[in-house]
Amino acid sequence: MKILHTKEEVKSALLAHRKENNSIGLVPTMGALHDGHISLVKHARSHADITITSIFVNPIQFNNPSDLEHYPRTLEKDLELLENKGVDYVFLPEIEEMYQEETLLKFDFGYLENTLEGEFRPSHFNGVGIVVSKLFHIVQPDYAYFGQKDLQQVAIIKRLVKDLSFDVKVEVVPTIREKDGLAMSSRNVRLGEEERKAALLLFNSLNLAKDELLKGISWLEVKEKVLSKFDQEPLAKLEYFELVETDSLKKLNSFNPRELDDTKKYSVCMASFIGEVRLIDNLPIY
Repeated sequence: MKILHTKEEVKSALLAHRKENNSIGLVPTMGALHDGHISLVKHARSHADITITSIFVNPIQFNNPSDLEHYPRTLEKDLELLENKGVDYVFLPEIEEMYQEETLLKFDFGYLENTLEGEFRPSHFNGVGIVVSKLFHIVQPDYAYFGQKDLQQVAIIKRLVKDLSFDVKVEVVPTIREKDGLAMSSRNVRLGEEERKAALLLFNSLNLAKDELLKGISWLEVKEKVLSKFDQEPLAKLEYFELVETDSLKKLNSFNPRELDDTKKYSVCMASFIGEVRLIDNLPIY
Protein backbone atom coordinates (compact mmCIF):
# COMPACT_ATOMS: atom_id res chain seq x y z
CA MET A 1 0.00 0.00 0.00
CA LYS A 2 1.33 3.40 -0.97
CA ILE A 3 0.39 6.69 0.72
CA LEU A 4 -0.11 9.69 -1.56
CA HIS A 5 -0.20 13.24 -0.21
CA THR A 6 -0.67 15.44 -3.27
CA LYS A 7 -2.84 15.65 -6.37
CA GLU A 8 0.23 15.17 -8.57
CA GLU A 9 1.23 12.02 -6.69
CA VAL A 10 -2.26 10.60 -7.22
CA LYS A 11 -2.27 11.36 -10.93
CA SER A 12 1.22 9.97 -11.41
CA ALA A 13 0.51 6.76 -9.46
CA LEU A 14 -2.74 6.02 -11.27
CA LEU A 15 -1.52 6.88 -14.77
CA ALA A 16 0.27 3.56 -15.21
CA HIS A 17 -2.84 1.65 -14.19
CA ARG A 18 -4.96 3.60 -16.66
CA LYS A 19 -2.53 2.75 -19.46
CA GLU A 20 -3.12 -0.91 -18.60
CA ASN A 21 -6.91 -0.31 -18.66
CA ASN A 22 -7.22 -1.14 -14.98
CA SER A 23 -10.45 0.07 -13.39
CA ILE A 24 -10.14 2.30 -10.32
CA GLY A 25 -12.43 2.25 -7.29
CA LEU A 26 -12.50 5.16 -4.84
CA VAL A 27 -13.63 4.91 -1.20
CA PRO A 28 -13.86 8.46 0.22
CA THR A 29 -13.62 8.61 4.04
CA MET A 30 -12.89 11.02 6.87
CA GLY A 31 -10.96 8.37 8.76
CA ALA A 32 -11.84 6.87 12.17
CA LEU A 33 -12.53 3.74 10.18
CA HIS A 34 -14.88 0.95 11.25
CA ASP A 35 -16.45 -2.12 9.67
CA GLY A 36 -18.82 0.06 7.66
CA HIS A 37 -15.86 1.61 5.86
CA ILE A 38 -14.26 -1.79 5.45
CA SER A 39 -17.41 -3.02 3.76
CA LEU A 40 -16.95 -0.25 1.20
CA VAL A 41 -13.34 -1.31 0.72
CA LYS A 42 -14.36 -4.95 0.19
CA HIS A 43 -16.90 -3.92 -2.44
CA ALA A 44 -14.27 -1.78 -4.16
CA ARG A 45 -11.76 -4.60 -4.25
CA SER A 46 -14.34 -7.00 -5.68
CA HIS A 47 -15.39 -4.60 -8.46
CA ALA A 48 -12.29 -2.64 -9.39
CA ASP A 49 -8.74 -3.60 -10.29
CA ILE A 50 -7.21 -0.84 -8.16
CA THR A 51 -8.60 0.48 -4.87
CA ILE A 52 -7.78 3.93 -3.50
CA THR A 53 -9.13 5.20 -0.19
CA SER A 54 -9.04 8.86 0.75
CA ILE A 55 -8.77 10.04 4.34
CA PHE A 56 -9.59 13.71 4.74
CA VAL A 57 -11.61 15.42 7.48
CA ASN A 58 -13.31 18.01 5.31
CA PRO A 59 -13.64 21.21 7.36
CA ILE A 60 -16.18 22.95 5.12
CA GLN A 61 -18.89 20.33 5.64
CA PHE A 62 -18.98 20.94 9.41
CA ASN A 63 -21.46 23.64 10.34
CA ASN A 64 -20.71 23.02 14.03
CA PRO A 65 -17.08 23.89 15.00
CA SER A 66 -17.34 21.67 18.09
CA ASP A 67 -18.27 18.68 15.93
CA LEU A 68 -15.18 19.26 13.78
CA GLU A 69 -12.98 19.65 16.85
CA HIS A 70 -14.21 16.43 18.42
CA TYR A 71 -14.33 14.34 15.25
CA PRO A 72 -12.26 11.22 16.06
CA ARG A 73 -8.89 10.88 14.38
CA THR A 74 -7.19 7.47 14.42
CA LEU A 75 -4.80 7.71 11.48
CA GLU A 76 -2.21 5.11 12.51
CA LYS A 77 -4.91 2.51 13.17
CA ASP A 78 -6.72 3.46 9.94
CA LEU A 79 -3.64 2.96 7.78
CA GLU A 80 -2.86 -0.40 9.36
CA LEU A 81 -6.42 -1.53 8.79
CA LEU A 82 -6.45 -0.46 5.14
CA GLU A 83 -3.14 -2.17 4.43
CA ASN A 84 -4.43 -5.39 5.97
CA LYS A 85 -7.51 -5.20 3.74
CA GLY A 86 -5.47 -4.94 0.56
CA VAL A 87 -5.98 -1.29 -0.36
CA ASP A 88 -3.53 -0.23 -3.07
CA TYR A 89 -3.33 3.51 -2.36
CA VAL A 90 -4.36 5.95 0.36
CA PHE A 91 -4.81 9.59 -0.58
CA LEU A 92 -3.95 11.54 2.57
CA PRO A 93 -3.93 15.25 1.72
CA GLU A 94 -3.39 18.18 4.05
CA ILE A 95 -6.05 20.90 4.15
CA GLU A 96 -3.77 23.19 2.13
CA GLU A 97 -3.63 20.62 -0.66
CA MET A 98 -7.41 20.51 -0.99
CA TYR A 99 -8.10 24.19 -0.30
CA GLN A 100 -5.34 26.54 -1.43
CA GLU A 101 -7.67 29.42 -0.59
CA GLU A 102 -11.27 29.93 0.47
CA THR A 103 -13.69 28.25 -1.94
CA LEU A 104 -16.08 30.71 -3.57
CA LEU A 105 -18.13 28.14 -5.48
CA LYS A 106 -21.50 27.27 -3.94
CA PHE A 107 -23.61 24.25 -4.81
CA ASP A 108 -27.39 24.43 -4.62
CA PHE A 109 -28.98 20.99 -4.64
CA GLY A 110 -32.48 22.39 -4.26
CA TYR A 111 -34.96 20.24 -2.42
CA LEU A 112 -32.44 17.45 -1.94
CA GLU A 113 -30.38 19.57 0.45
CA ASN A 114 -33.14 21.57 2.14
CA THR A 115 -34.88 18.62 3.76
CA LEU A 116 -33.86 16.23 6.59
CA GLU A 117 -30.18 16.89 7.38
CA GLY A 118 -30.22 20.15 5.44
CA GLU A 119 -32.79 21.65 7.82
CA PHE A 120 -30.39 21.22 10.73
CA ARG A 121 -26.97 21.45 9.04
CA PRO A 122 -26.93 24.50 6.75
CA SER A 123 -24.11 24.48 4.16
CA HIS A 124 -23.24 20.87 5.01
CA PHE A 125 -24.07 19.48 1.58
CA ASN A 126 -22.34 22.33 -0.18
CA GLY A 127 -19.18 21.19 1.61
CA VAL A 128 -19.86 17.56 0.68
CA GLY A 129 -20.44 18.49 -2.96
CA ILE A 130 -17.23 20.48 -3.18
CA VAL A 131 -14.95 17.88 -1.60
CA VAL A 132 -16.46 14.97 -3.54
CA SER A 133 -16.11 16.94 -6.79
CA LYS A 134 -12.46 17.58 -5.95
CA LEU A 135 -11.86 13.90 -5.23
CA PHE A 136 -13.56 12.86 -8.47
CA HIS A 137 -11.41 15.30 -10.45
CA ILE A 138 -8.19 14.26 -8.71
CA VAL A 139 -8.70 10.47 -8.72
CA GLN A 140 -10.94 10.13 -11.79
CA PRO A 141 -12.34 6.82 -10.51
CA ASP A 142 -14.48 4.42 -12.50
CA TYR A 143 -16.43 3.57 -9.33
CA ALA A 144 -17.04 5.39 -6.05
CA TYR A 145 -18.45 3.68 -2.96
CA PHE A 146 -20.76 5.21 -0.36
CA GLY A 147 -22.77 3.78 2.52
CA GLN A 148 -26.56 3.64 2.63
CA LYS A 149 -26.49 5.04 6.18
CA ASP A 150 -25.84 8.45 4.62
CA LEU A 151 -28.95 8.19 2.46
CA GLN A 152 -29.29 11.90 1.75
CA GLN A 153 -25.61 12.23 0.93
CA VAL A 154 -25.98 9.40 -1.58
CA ALA A 155 -28.93 11.14 -3.26
CA ILE A 156 -26.97 14.38 -3.51
CA ILE A 157 -23.83 12.72 -4.88
CA LYS A 158 -25.87 10.88 -7.50
CA ARG A 159 -27.33 14.23 -8.55
CA LEU A 160 -23.86 15.78 -8.59
CA VAL A 161 -22.63 13.02 -10.90
CA LYS A 162 -25.66 13.39 -13.18
CA ASP A 163 -25.67 17.18 -13.42
CA LEU A 164 -21.90 17.56 -13.88
CA SER A 165 -21.50 14.47 -16.11
CA PHE A 166 -18.83 12.84 -13.98
CA ASP A 167 -17.76 9.59 -15.63
CA VAL A 168 -18.07 7.54 -12.44
CA LYS A 169 -20.54 4.94 -11.26
CA VAL A 170 -21.80 5.48 -7.71
CA GLU A 171 -22.12 2.21 -5.81
CA VAL A 172 -24.27 2.20 -2.65
CA VAL A 173 -23.35 -0.35 0.03
CA PRO A 174 -25.87 -1.47 2.70
CA THR A 175 -25.51 -0.13 6.24
CA ILE A 176 -23.30 -2.20 8.51
CA ARG A 177 -24.56 -2.54 12.07
CA GLU A 178 -23.31 -3.67 15.46
CA LYS A 179 -24.75 -6.95 16.76
CA ASP A 180 -27.44 -5.02 18.66
CA GLY A 181 -28.44 -3.05 15.57
CA LEU A 182 -26.73 0.30 16.11
CA ALA A 183 -25.50 1.63 12.78
CA MET A 184 -21.72 1.81 12.70
CA SER A 185 -20.46 5.36 12.83
CA SER A 186 -17.16 7.05 13.63
CA ARG A 187 -19.06 9.06 16.25
CA ASN A 188 -20.10 5.96 18.21
CA VAL A 189 -16.77 5.97 20.06
CA ARG A 190 -17.85 9.22 21.76
CA LEU A 191 -20.82 7.53 23.44
CA GLY A 192 -20.55 6.74 27.15
CA GLU A 193 -21.90 3.47 28.52
CA GLU A 194 -25.39 4.79 29.28
CA GLU A 195 -25.49 6.78 26.05
CA ARG A 196 -24.53 3.66 24.11
CA LYS A 197 -27.59 1.87 25.55
CA ALA A 198 -29.83 4.83 24.80
CA ALA A 199 -28.57 4.94 21.20
CA LEU A 200 -30.37 1.66 20.48
CA LEU A 201 -33.55 3.71 20.49
CA LEU A 202 -32.75 4.78 16.92
CA PHE A 203 -32.68 1.31 15.35
CA ASN A 204 -35.54 0.09 17.54
CA SER A 205 -37.67 3.02 16.37
CA LEU A 206 -36.89 2.35 12.73
CA ASN A 207 -37.84 -1.30 13.08
CA LEU A 208 -41.04 -0.39 14.90
CA ALA A 209 -41.97 2.00 12.10
CA LYS A 210 -41.28 -0.54 9.38
CA ASP A 211 -43.27 -3.31 11.07
CA GLU A 212 -46.27 -1.13 11.84
CA LEU A 213 -46.38 0.59 8.47
CA LEU A 214 -46.38 -2.74 6.66
CA LYS A 215 -49.24 -3.86 8.91
CA GLY A 216 -51.26 -0.91 7.68
CA ILE A 217 -51.00 1.34 10.75
CA SER A 218 -51.07 5.01 9.78
CA TRP A 219 -47.85 7.00 9.56
CA LEU A 220 -49.25 9.60 11.95
CA GLU A 221 -49.88 6.96 14.61
CA VAL A 222 -46.48 5.37 14.08
CA LYS A 223 -44.71 8.71 14.36
CA GLU A 224 -46.56 9.57 17.57
CA LYS A 225 -45.43 6.28 19.12
CA VAL A 226 -41.81 7.01 18.26
CA LEU A 227 -41.99 10.58 19.56
CA SER A 228 -43.42 9.23 22.81
CA LYS A 229 -40.51 6.80 23.17
CA PHE A 230 -38.00 9.62 22.74
CA ASP A 231 -39.85 11.78 25.24
CA GLN A 232 -39.28 9.01 27.79
CA GLU A 233 -35.50 8.83 27.19
CA PRO A 234 -33.71 11.74 28.94
CA LEU A 235 -30.45 11.15 27.08
CA ALA A 236 -32.08 11.43 23.64
CA LYS A 237 -33.18 14.53 21.73
CA LEU A 238 -34.90 13.65 18.46
CA GLU A 239 -34.35 16.10 15.60
CA TYR A 240 -36.42 14.44 12.90
CA PHE A 241 -38.19 11.19 12.10
CA GLU A 242 -39.57 11.13 8.56
CA LEU A 243 -40.99 8.79 5.95
CA VAL A 244 -39.63 9.56 2.48
CA GLU A 245 -39.39 8.36 -1.09
CA THR A 246 -35.86 6.98 -1.08
CA ASP A 247 -34.58 8.52 -4.30
CA SER A 248 -36.30 11.92 -4.25
CA LEU A 249 -36.31 12.30 -0.43
CA LYS A 250 -39.85 13.65 -0.73
CA LYS A 251 -41.54 13.50 2.67
CA LEU A 252 -44.73 11.45 2.87
CA ASN A 253 -47.71 11.96 5.17
CA SER A 254 -49.24 8.55 4.54
CA PHE A 255 -48.28 5.03 3.56
CA ASN A 256 -50.66 2.36 2.30
CA PRO A 257 -48.96 -1.03 1.79
CA ARG A 258 -51.83 -2.10 -0.48
CA GLU A 259 -51.29 0.80 -2.87
CA LEU A 260 -47.52 0.96 -3.22
CA ASP A 261 -45.88 2.17 -6.42
CA ASP A 262 -43.53 -0.64 -7.50
CA THR A 263 -41.37 1.88 -9.35
CA LYS A 264 -40.48 3.67 -6.12
CA LYS A 265 -38.66 2.83 -2.90
CA TYR A 266 -39.48 4.11 0.57
CA SER A 267 -37.39 4.68 3.70
CA VAL A 268 -37.73 6.03 7.23
CA CYS A 269 -34.96 8.49 8.13
CA MET A 270 -34.01 9.99 11.47
CA ALA A 271 -31.48 12.01 13.42
CA SER A 272 -31.10 12.33 17.18
CA PHE A 273 -28.67 13.61 19.73
CA ILE A 274 -27.67 11.02 22.29
CA GLY A 275 -26.06 13.13 24.96
CA GLU A 276 -23.86 15.48 22.92
CA VAL A 277 -23.35 13.03 20.04
CA ARG A 278 -25.52 13.44 16.96
CA LEU A 279 -26.41 10.18 15.18
CA ILE A 280 -28.31 9.51 11.97
CA ASP A 281 -29.87 6.32 10.64
CA ASN A 282 -32.42 5.10 8.11
CA LEU A 283 -34.18 1.89 7.15
CA PRO A 284 -35.69 0.85 3.81
CA ILE A 285 -39.40 0.09 4.18
CA TYR A 286 -40.20 -1.19 0.70
